[in-house]
Amino acid sequence: MNCLSLSSTDPFFNLAVDEYLLKSSNEEYLILGINSPAVIIGKHQIPHRETDARYIAMNNIPVIRRISGGGTVFHDQGNLNFSFISNSAPGKQVDFRKYMQPVIKFLATAGAGVTFEGKNDLKINGLKISGNAEHVWRNRVLHHGTLLFDSKLDIMKKSLKKDNSCYLSRAVASNPSQVTNLKDHLISINNINELKQKMLLFFIGQDDKNSDISLSGKEITEINNLADSKYRTWEWNYAYGPSYQFMNKLKINGRSVNIHLTVSDGVIQECIIEGSELMNGVARKLAGCRHMPRDLSSVLRKEKVFLNDDELFTFF
Repeated sequence: MNCLSLSSTDPFFNLAVDEYLLKSSNEEYLILGINSPAVIIGKHQIPHRETDARYIAMNNIPVIRRISGGGTVFHDQGNLNFSFISNSAPGKQVDFRKYMQPVIKFLATAGAGVTFEGKNDLKINGLKISGNAEHVWRNRVLHHGTLLFDSKLDIMKKSLKKDNSCYLSRAVASNPSQVTNLKDHLISINNINELKQKMLLFFIGQDDKNSDISLSGKEITEINNLADSKYRTWEWNYAYGPSYQFMNKLKINGRSVNIHLTVSDGVIQECIIEGSELMNGVARKLAGCRHMPRDLSSVLRKEKVFLNDDELFTFF
Protein backbone atom coordinates (compact mmCIF):
# COMPACT_ATOMS: atom_id res chain seq x y z
CA MET A 1 0.00 0.00 0.00
CA ASN A 2 1.22 3.48 -0.89
CA CYS A 3 1.13 5.82 2.13
CA LEU A 4 0.73 9.48 1.21
CA SER A 5 0.89 12.41 3.62
CA LEU A 6 -0.48 15.54 1.93
CA SER A 7 1.30 18.83 2.55
CA SER A 8 -1.62 20.81 1.08
CA THR A 9 -4.31 22.19 3.42
CA ASP A 10 -6.54 23.15 0.48
CA PRO A 11 -9.77 21.13 0.91
CA PHE A 12 -10.65 21.44 -2.80
CA PHE A 13 -7.30 19.96 -3.85
CA ASN A 14 -7.29 17.29 -1.15
CA LEU A 15 -10.76 16.02 -2.06
CA ALA A 16 -9.66 15.89 -5.69
CA VAL A 17 -6.69 13.72 -4.65
CA ASP A 18 -9.08 10.99 -3.48
CA GLU A 19 -11.02 10.90 -6.75
CA TYR A 20 -7.93 11.17 -8.95
CA LEU A 21 -6.07 8.29 -7.31
CA LEU A 22 -9.24 6.19 -7.17
CA LYS A 23 -9.85 6.50 -10.91
CA SER A 24 -6.41 6.95 -12.46
CA SER A 25 -4.50 4.12 -10.81
CA ASN A 26 -4.74 0.46 -9.86
CA GLU A 27 -2.54 0.99 -6.81
CA GLU A 28 -3.79 0.91 -3.23
CA TYR A 29 -3.37 3.94 -0.96
CA LEU A 30 -3.59 5.41 2.49
CA ILE A 31 -3.93 9.21 2.25
CA LEU A 32 -3.60 11.52 5.25
CA GLY A 33 -4.44 15.22 5.10
CA ILE A 34 -5.40 18.28 7.13
CA ASN A 35 -7.71 20.90 5.65
CA SER A 36 -8.39 24.55 6.28
CA PRO A 37 -11.98 25.16 7.52
CA ALA A 38 -14.67 23.75 5.20
CA VAL A 39 -18.04 22.03 5.40
CA ILE A 40 -17.95 18.76 3.46
CA ILE A 41 -21.34 17.41 2.38
CA GLY A 42 -22.27 13.96 1.06
CA LYS A 43 -22.86 13.41 -2.63
CA HIS A 44 -26.66 13.32 -2.28
CA GLN A 45 -27.17 16.19 0.15
CA ILE A 46 -28.57 19.73 -0.11
CA PRO A 47 -25.93 22.22 1.07
CA HIS A 48 -28.35 24.86 2.38
CA ARG A 49 -30.26 22.24 4.37
CA GLU A 50 -27.06 21.08 6.08
CA THR A 51 -25.35 24.40 6.79
CA ASP A 52 -26.04 27.70 8.49
CA ALA A 53 -25.93 29.71 5.27
CA ARG A 54 -25.49 33.03 7.05
CA TYR A 55 -22.66 31.90 9.31
CA ILE A 56 -20.60 30.25 6.59
CA ALA A 57 -21.15 33.20 4.23
CA MET A 58 -20.04 35.73 6.85
CA ASN A 59 -17.00 33.61 7.76
CA ASN A 60 -15.98 32.56 4.23
CA ILE A 61 -16.27 28.85 4.99
CA PRO A 62 -16.66 26.90 1.73
CA VAL A 63 -19.13 24.07 1.20
CA ILE A 64 -17.67 21.22 -0.85
CA ARG A 65 -19.46 18.12 -2.10
CA ARG A 66 -17.54 14.83 -1.97
CA ILE A 67 -18.12 11.83 -4.24
CA SER A 68 -19.19 9.51 -1.42
CA GLY A 69 -22.60 9.43 0.23
CA GLY A 70 -23.41 9.88 3.88
CA GLY A 71 -23.74 12.99 6.01
CA THR A 72 -22.05 16.32 6.51
CA VAL A 73 -18.75 16.76 8.34
CA PHE A 74 -16.70 19.79 9.32
CA HIS A 75 -13.00 20.02 8.50
CA ASP A 76 -10.47 22.34 10.07
CA GLN A 77 -6.82 22.25 11.04
CA GLY A 78 -7.61 20.32 14.21
CA ASN A 79 -9.08 17.42 12.22
CA LEU A 80 -7.11 14.65 10.51
CA ASN A 81 -8.64 13.17 7.37
CA PHE A 82 -7.75 9.66 6.26
CA SER A 83 -8.63 7.84 3.05
CA PHE A 84 -8.08 4.24 1.97
CA ILE A 85 -8.28 3.28 -1.69
CA SER A 86 -8.34 -0.46 -2.37
CA ASN A 87 -9.11 -3.00 -5.04
CA SER A 88 -11.96 -5.31 -4.08
CA ALA A 89 -14.06 -8.10 -5.50
CA PRO A 90 -17.58 -7.19 -6.70
CA GLY A 91 -20.12 -7.30 -3.90
CA LYS A 92 -17.45 -6.97 -1.20
CA GLN A 93 -16.43 -3.35 -1.63
CA VAL A 94 -18.56 -1.79 1.11
CA ASP A 95 -17.01 -2.87 4.40
CA PHE A 96 -16.66 -0.09 6.97
CA ARG A 97 -15.31 -2.37 9.69
CA LYS A 98 -12.46 -3.56 7.45
CA TYR A 99 -11.03 -0.06 7.12
CA MET A 100 -11.84 1.22 10.60
CA GLN A 101 -10.34 -1.65 12.60
CA PRO A 102 -6.71 -0.72 11.77
CA VAL A 103 -7.49 2.91 12.71
CA ILE A 104 -8.86 1.69 16.05
CA LYS A 105 -5.70 -0.39 16.51
CA PHE A 106 -3.51 2.64 15.81
CA LEU A 107 -5.42 4.83 18.26
CA ALA A 108 -5.10 2.09 20.91
CA THR A 109 -1.30 2.32 20.63
CA ALA A 110 -1.65 6.01 21.51
CA GLY A 111 -3.82 5.29 24.54
CA ALA A 112 -7.33 5.89 23.19
CA GLY A 113 -10.01 3.28 23.78
CA VAL A 114 -12.06 3.78 20.63
CA THR A 115 -15.03 1.64 19.63
CA PHE A 116 -16.79 1.06 16.32
CA GLU A 117 -20.47 1.90 16.75
CA GLY A 118 -23.47 2.00 14.45
CA LYS A 119 -22.82 1.79 10.73
CA ASN A 120 -19.77 4.00 10.36
CA ASP A 121 -18.79 5.88 13.54
CA LEU A 122 -15.84 5.73 15.90
CA LYS A 123 -16.60 6.82 19.46
CA ILE A 124 -14.99 7.36 22.84
CA ASN A 125 -17.27 7.04 25.86
CA GLY A 126 -20.27 7.32 23.55
CA LEU A 127 -19.03 10.53 21.90
CA LYS A 128 -18.19 10.57 18.19
CA ILE A 129 -14.63 11.28 17.08
CA SER A 130 -14.87 9.97 13.51
CA GLY A 131 -17.44 9.86 10.71
CA ASN A 132 -16.82 7.68 7.65
CA ALA A 133 -18.16 7.25 4.12
CA GLU A 134 -17.42 5.03 1.11
CA HIS A 135 -17.65 5.24 -2.66
CA VAL A 136 -17.40 2.31 -5.06
CA TRP A 137 -15.94 2.81 -8.52
CA ARG A 138 -15.73 -0.31 -10.71
CA ASN A 139 -13.62 -2.83 -8.74
CA ARG A 140 -12.21 -0.15 -6.43
CA VAL A 141 -13.44 1.37 -3.21
CA LEU A 142 -12.70 4.70 -1.57
CA HIS A 143 -13.15 4.79 2.20
CA HIS A 144 -12.56 8.09 3.92
CA GLY A 145 -13.05 9.40 7.41
CA THR A 146 -12.25 12.10 9.92
CA LEU A 147 -10.43 12.09 13.24
CA LEU A 148 -11.34 14.98 15.52
CA PHE A 149 -8.15 15.77 17.42
CA ASP A 150 -8.37 19.43 18.42
CA SER A 151 -11.12 20.73 16.16
CA LYS A 152 -12.92 23.99 16.98
CA LEU A 153 -16.19 22.38 17.98
CA ASP A 154 -17.90 25.72 18.56
CA ILE A 155 -17.27 26.75 14.96
CA MET A 156 -18.41 23.32 13.79
CA LYS A 157 -21.72 23.75 15.60
CA LYS A 158 -22.23 27.28 14.26
CA SER A 159 -21.50 26.15 10.68
CA LEU A 160 -24.09 23.37 10.65
CA LYS A 161 -27.84 23.94 10.50
CA LYS A 162 -29.71 23.09 13.68
CA ASP A 163 -33.21 23.05 12.15
CA ASN A 164 -33.81 21.81 8.61
CA SER A 165 -37.61 21.57 8.88
CA CYS A 166 -38.03 24.26 6.20
CA TYR A 167 -36.75 21.81 3.57
CA LEU A 168 -38.76 19.06 1.94
CA SER A 169 -36.74 16.63 -0.18
CA ARG A 170 -35.68 13.02 -0.68
CA ALA A 171 -32.07 14.10 -0.19
CA VAL A 172 -29.93 12.29 2.36
CA ALA A 173 -30.10 14.01 5.74
CA SER A 174 -27.29 14.08 8.28
CA ASN A 175 -27.64 12.31 11.61
CA PRO A 176 -26.14 14.73 14.17
CA SER A 177 -24.18 13.20 17.06
CA GLN A 178 -22.50 14.49 20.18
CA VAL A 179 -18.79 14.80 19.42
CA THR A 180 -15.52 15.15 21.28
CA ASN A 181 -11.86 15.71 20.48
CA LEU A 182 -9.17 13.03 20.77
CA LYS A 183 -6.60 15.40 22.27
CA ASP A 184 -7.44 14.64 25.88
CA HIS A 185 -7.50 10.88 25.27
CA LEU A 186 -4.11 10.35 23.58
CA ILE A 187 -1.26 9.99 26.06
CA SER A 188 1.64 10.32 23.64
CA ILE A 189 0.46 12.77 20.93
CA ASN A 190 0.54 16.51 21.50
CA ASN A 191 -0.61 18.06 18.22
CA ILE A 192 -2.36 17.27 14.93
CA ASN A 193 0.84 17.05 12.88
CA GLU A 194 2.29 14.54 15.35
CA LEU A 195 -0.91 12.50 15.05
CA LYS A 196 -0.60 12.56 11.27
CA GLN A 197 3.06 11.51 11.30
CA LYS A 198 2.57 8.72 13.83
CA MET A 199 -0.42 7.34 11.93
CA LEU A 200 1.64 7.37 8.72
CA LEU A 201 4.52 5.50 10.38
CA PHE A 202 2.12 3.03 12.00
CA PHE A 203 0.65 1.98 8.66
CA ILE A 204 4.03 1.87 6.92
CA GLY A 205 5.17 -0.51 9.64
CA GLN A 206 2.19 -2.85 9.21
CA ASP A 207 3.51 -4.47 6.03
CA ASP A 208 6.89 -4.59 4.28
CA LYS A 209 5.09 -3.72 1.05
CA ASN A 210 3.78 -0.44 2.47
CA SER A 211 5.85 2.58 1.54
CA ASP A 212 5.89 6.36 1.92
CA ILE A 213 5.24 8.15 -1.40
CA SER A 214 4.79 11.67 -2.76
CA LEU A 215 2.71 12.98 -5.65
CA SER A 216 4.57 13.62 -8.89
CA GLY A 217 4.51 17.00 -10.64
CA LYS A 218 2.26 15.54 -13.34
CA GLU A 219 -0.16 14.17 -10.74
CA ILE A 220 -0.30 17.51 -8.92
CA THR A 221 -1.11 19.31 -12.18
CA GLU A 222 -3.89 16.88 -13.06
CA ILE A 223 -5.32 16.98 -9.54
CA ASN A 224 -5.35 20.78 -9.64
CA ASN A 225 -7.20 20.59 -12.96
CA LEU A 226 -9.80 18.29 -11.39
CA ALA A 227 -10.14 20.59 -8.38
CA ASP A 228 -10.70 23.60 -10.68
CA SER A 229 -13.10 21.89 -13.06
CA LYS A 230 -15.17 20.17 -10.38
CA TYR A 231 -14.54 20.74 -6.69
CA ARG A 232 -14.30 24.54 -6.87
CA THR A 233 -17.46 24.93 -8.96
CA TRP A 234 -20.98 25.97 -7.98
CA GLU A 235 -22.29 23.37 -10.43
CA TRP A 236 -20.83 20.50 -8.38
CA ASN A 237 -21.13 21.86 -4.86
CA TYR A 238 -24.63 23.36 -5.10
CA ALA A 239 -26.39 22.55 -8.39
CA TYR A 240 -25.66 18.80 -8.35
CA GLY A 241 -27.83 18.20 -5.30
CA PRO A 242 -31.38 16.81 -5.32
CA SER A 243 -34.45 18.96 -5.98
CA TYR A 244 -36.23 20.39 -2.97
CA GLN A 245 -39.05 22.54 -1.66
CA PHE A 246 -38.31 25.35 0.78
CA MET A 247 -40.94 26.99 3.00
CA ASN A 248 -40.46 29.71 5.59
CA LYS A 249 -41.95 32.87 7.06
CA LEU A 250 -40.47 36.34 6.68
CA LYS A 251 -41.46 39.46 8.60
CA ILE A 252 -41.37 42.75 6.68
CA ASN A 253 -42.56 45.92 8.40
CA GLY A 254 -44.20 43.80 11.07
CA ARG A 255 -46.18 41.81 8.52
CA SER A 256 -45.78 38.03 8.22
CA VAL A 257 -44.96 36.83 4.69
CA ASN A 258 -44.99 33.19 3.53
CA ILE A 259 -42.19 31.99 1.25
CA HIS A 260 -42.39 28.86 -0.90
CA LEU A 261 -39.54 27.96 -3.25
CA THR A 262 -39.20 25.05 -5.67
CA VAL A 263 -35.53 24.48 -6.45
CA SER A 264 -33.97 22.14 -9.00
CA ASP A 265 -30.33 22.00 -10.14
CA GLY A 266 -29.62 24.77 -7.64
CA VAL A 267 -31.97 27.19 -9.43
CA ILE A 268 -35.31 28.53 -8.20
CA GLN A 269 -37.90 27.12 -10.60
CA GLU A 270 -40.91 28.64 -8.86
CA CYS A 271 -41.25 31.22 -6.11
CA ILE A 272 -44.49 32.05 -4.30
CA ILE A 273 -44.53 34.80 -1.67
CA GLU A 274 -47.84 35.49 0.06
CA GLY A 275 -48.76 38.26 2.49
CA SER A 276 -47.16 41.24 0.75
CA GLU A 277 -48.22 42.73 -2.56
CA LEU A 278 -44.71 44.04 -3.15
CA MET A 279 -43.03 40.70 -2.43
CA ASN A 280 -45.66 38.82 -4.42
CA GLY A 281 -44.64 40.79 -7.50
CA VAL A 282 -40.95 40.24 -6.79
CA ALA A 283 -41.49 36.49 -6.48
CA ARG A 284 -41.90 36.13 -10.24
CA LYS A 285 -38.51 37.77 -10.76
CA LEU A 286 -36.82 35.19 -8.54
CA ALA A 287 -37.74 32.31 -10.85
CA GLY A 288 -34.56 31.42 -12.74
CA CYS A 289 -32.31 32.82 -10.01
CA ARG A 290 -29.71 30.61 -8.35
CA HIS A 291 -30.69 29.81 -4.76
CA MET A 292 -27.69 31.64 -3.37
CA PRO A 293 -27.57 34.72 -1.08
CA ARG A 294 -25.71 37.00 -3.50
CA ASP A 295 -27.94 36.05 -6.42
CA LEU A 296 -31.15 36.67 -4.47
CA SER A 297 -29.83 39.94 -3.10
CA SER A 298 -28.89 41.11 -6.60
CA VAL A 299 -32.38 40.39 -8.01
CA LEU A 300 -34.13 42.02 -5.04
CA ARG A 301 -32.02 45.16 -5.27
CA LYS A 302 -32.86 45.55 -8.94
CA GLU A 303 -36.50 45.47 -7.88
CA LYS A 304 -35.81 48.13 -5.21
CA VAL A 305 -36.35 45.65 -2.39
CA PHE A 306 -33.64 46.00 0.24
CA LEU A 307 -33.58 43.27 2.88
CA ASN A 308 -31.27 43.22 5.86
CA ASP A 309 -29.21 40.10 6.57
CA ASP A 310 -31.82 38.61 8.93
CA GLU A 311 -34.48 38.97 6.25
CA LEU A 312 -32.31 37.79 3.34
CA PHE A 313 -31.17 34.61 5.09
CA THR A 314 -34.79 33.74 5.85
CA PHE A 315 -34.71 32.41 2.27
CA PHE A 316 -32.24 29.73 3.43
